[in-house]
Amino acid sequence: MTTRTDTAETAGAPSRRRLLAGAAGAGLAVATGVQQGARAADLPPLGTYDVVVIGSGAAGMTAALTAARQGLSCVVVEKAPTFGGSAARSGAGIWIPNNLVILAAGVPDTPAKAAAYLAAVVGPDVPADRQRAFLTHGPATISFVMANSPLRFRWMEGYSDYYPELPGGLPNGRSIEPDQLDGNLLGAELAHLNPPYMDVPAGMVVFSADYKWVALAAVNARGAAVAAQCLARGAKAATLGQKPLTMGQALAAGLRAGLRSAGVPVWLNTPLTDLHVENGTVTGAVVTRDGAPGLVRARRGVIVGSGGFEHNAAMRNRYQRQPIGTEWTVGAKENTGDGIRAGERLGAALDLMEDAWWGPAIPLPGRPYFCLAERTLPGGLLVNGSGRRFVNEAAPYSDVVHTMYDVHDTDPAIPCWLVVDQNYRNRYLFKDVLPTLPFPAAYDHYYTDPSVLPDSCLAPLWLPPYHAFRIVPGDLGTKGGLRTDARARVLREDGSVIPGLYAAGNASAAVMGHSYAGAGSTIGPAMTFGYIAARDLAGVL
Repeated sequence: MTTRTDTAETAGAPSRRRLLAGAAGAGLAVATGVQQGARAADLPPLGTYDVVVIGSGAAGMTAALTAARQGLSCVVVEKAPTFGGSAARSGAGIWIPNNLVILAAGVPDTPAKAAAYLAAVVGPDVPADRQRAFLTHGPATISFVMANSPLRFRWMEGYSDYYPELPGGLPNGRSIEPDQLDGNLLGAELAHLNPPYMDVPAGMVVFSADYKWVALAAVNARGAAVAAQCLARGAKAATLGQKPLTMGQALAAGLRAGLRSAGVPVWLNTPLTDLHVENGTVTGAVVTRDGAPGLVRARRGVIVGSGGFEHNAAMRNRYQRQPIGTEWTVGAKENTGDGIRAGERLGAALDLMEDAWWGPAIPLPGRPYFCLAERTLPGGLLVNGSGRRFVNEAAPYSDVVHTMYDVHDTDPAIPCWLVVDQNYRNRYLFKDVLPTLPFPAAYDHYYTDPSVLPDSCLAPLWLPPYHAFRIVPGDLGTKGGLRTDARARVLREDGSVIPGLYAAGNASAAVMGHSYAGAGSTIGPAMTFGYIAARDLAGVL
């Protein structure tokens, strides 16, 4: 695992710059909060609910569903014209140890194994009580979602934990993903589902765990069989008149269906402007609805699930290492840190702002391509600007980008280059380009070719022509945000709680710290801390 050697700001004590910025922000909040509150109280009322949830991603919708099923009135306000956020665009892996799905499948997980593994992966960056809260409430989150929505899940068998060699790591993995869901159950609301990052090939029903094998369909018998299964699922769904959804599309649609059954409204095109405070407690949110500002009040509290700040260039330049850009992320375009900045104005502490859910990306025209499997297959090399190999191509994707940044100042690696030969192209799917077709202008053995011996991720480059792909630091979203406790309550720098304010998902600092336990380390904790926040507001945690 890559060893991080960051500045004091990213390690223990905050830097002088950050302390001054925090103090200034807190002072500004005190100085302007009363004025903002007074103005907000005069705004048109948009309703009063027990709980107001900001954002309709995995964190927000899980929180709202939990609140509703605890008997609380709830509304979800969403900036985008669609629901689902980054979760809807994703592969929707969910990393939650000891959930009923993996235990029923015979996965040899235990609470002790999971605790040992998470502690080894995360290290001292995240308080032990937050780690315990995630591991304790995660399994209940999955059980709750299955009981209160049409969602069902399947084990991603063989998708290893990212560091299976660490204590408690599982080589066959703990990750789950949504099972196939018929989009017809949402009726007209399906048109408001945020589209996927990449379309599934026409006529196929593909799960995240299938992609490894589909990429090998031209050279591997199991790959060909899995591709045939994907086609068969597609044909069956067409025969039945279904609109088959998998991955993030299934997750978001299933949660939205749960909200509809629970009577929870979701207001689209309703961005957060600010948080409303009365007598030191967050009691609502100022939003823009139908083009006009208004105040939606919360009797018990506000849960911020508005995502990260990956599309906010100023915030990325302020907090993150250079070079960085908003055009390299695959996160939802509405994620500009609105909830994080609103919390900061109230004096909330921020953590992990320099980090993200990184992964190597190819900066294609229009949008980047998150390079998951292609870099790990045999016959490819990642080289820096000097033409030197500098990293294990098949390392967890976040580690690859950490290494790119760690070495960049002394031996430039941004961009770096993925070099492959024609033999590679003749064998493997690359993005959505079939083998042999021309290109348009540990865990490290998962996305590999088992037919290549003795090492399934290493092969010589011998057949011209050779191809080179520009690689930049992409991400699935940022992982820094509001500091929270084990109950998902937002904290100030001194550790005190901001009453009435909760956060989950990428609006909060990740429970994974600077690392990444396995596939779904973003969505699993997002759902879990949304669940925790709602139950705490309901008084049943």
